[in-house]
Amino acid sequence: MSTQPLSYKMRPKSIDDVLGQSHLVGEGKIIRRMVEAKKLSSMILYGPPGTGKTSIASAIAGSTNYHFRTLNAVTNTKKDMQQVAEEGKMSGSIILLLDEIHRLDKGKQDFLLPHLENGTIILIGATTSNPYHAINPAIRSRCQIFEVHPLEEKDIKEALNRALKDQTSGLGSMNVSIDDDAAEHFILSSHGDVRSALNALELAALSTKQDEDNQINITLEDAKNCMQQTAFLHDKDGDQHYDVMSAFQKSIRGSDVNASLHYLGRLVEAGDLVTIARRLIVIAHEDIGLANPPLAGRTLDAIIAAERLGFPEARIPLSSAVIELALSPKSNSAIKSIDNAMSDIKSGHIGSVPKHLRDGHYSSAEKLGNAIGYKYPHNYPNHVVKQQYLPDSLKNKKYFVPSSNTKYEQQLEDIYDKLNGLT
Repeated sequence: MSTQPLSYKMRPKSIDDVLGQSHLVGEGKIIRRMVEAKKLSSMILYGPPGTGKTSIASAIAGSTNYHFRTLNAVTNTKKDMQQVAEEGKMSGSIILLLDEIHRLDKGKQDFLLPHLENGTIILIGATTSNPYHAINPAIRSRCQIFEVHPLEEKDIKEALNRALKDQTSGLGSMNVSIDDDAAEHFILSSHGDVRSALNALELAALSTKQDEDNQINITLEDAKNCMQQTAFLHDKDGDQHYDVMSAFQKSIRGSDVNASLHYLGRLVEAGDLVTIARRLIVIAHEDIGLANPPLAGRTLDAIIAAERLGFPEARIPLSSAVIELALSPKSNSAIKSIDNAMSDIKSGHIGSVPKHLRDGHYSSAEKLGNAIGYKYPHNYPNHVVKQQYLPDSLKNKKYFVPSSNTKYEQQLEDIYDKLNGLT
């Protein structure tokens, strides 16, 4: 019996066998065009685990009859790459699938570059990290970059059906059947990862006893025992994590409470309480801010409660905070106001602190004219007095721009206007 896992044996032999990724391998799409024209260029495929990056590389090689080798950027050495280059010279060109390409060190990179330039090696880099962030520009500039998407449920179902029927590479010779609810469990629990679905199916087939008719029937209970629901595609250090965080904040900002709770649920499943807490505090001040000032305090209270409780109970106060944040009035005047001020500062529009505001708590300050003429507000009616606070070059600047759609900010604007009207 072969020791290779089912997911390996079921890899596509040609571009027509690739599941999903129609934006790349569909009729008229770029990778299919490359294969049909037999005009390949180096590329980087990036996306979550089990979505077909290696399968696409294998299919390209199978459809074009190029020599094909697989290496890992971390575990394989520069000498291994030299051997691939020699094979490429002998055959005219060779496809090298380089896994974890984002971890390629400079020595290996410098070796590969000239071989990519002259076409000896056609590189297909595979990574779960965003190549625009993680891959050296020298390599990136010589490759086309393609994002590989998680497979849809229909694609996972098709992969399972192929494996059950395939007499050569699959389980077709084992007389295996699967209940509908068991197949659905494999499909849903894989979260678009065909590798995990196929390997769970294989484990179920090999570990389930035959009945009196020598048939192996996989039930829902078998499926649950072979593929736990925790197969959740979320890497706290990966790009998908940042995409989920982005969608989380944008859903709250957009007042979609259902989407907000969905993305909160994904972050809770990932177990990243620290990042959830930080993001909620940011949202409370950036997106709600002066539209509902007490909410920032209530959000912090919910976070403190969540941190005291820990998961799984932490999800309850977090849910309360997210629901209230999503349904609250919104205002970004606080962040806009400080960014307006900082924009001037970064552009060099600073100016000197007016002399009457300068520190006068040292000898000789008076000789320099510092702190002379300063009006102490508490000595005046209502504890306010008209005087210049901004530098001369900025004295008429207005950084605070209140939102007009919230009651509290209208009150702040009224105060602002009265203060500016002082003589």
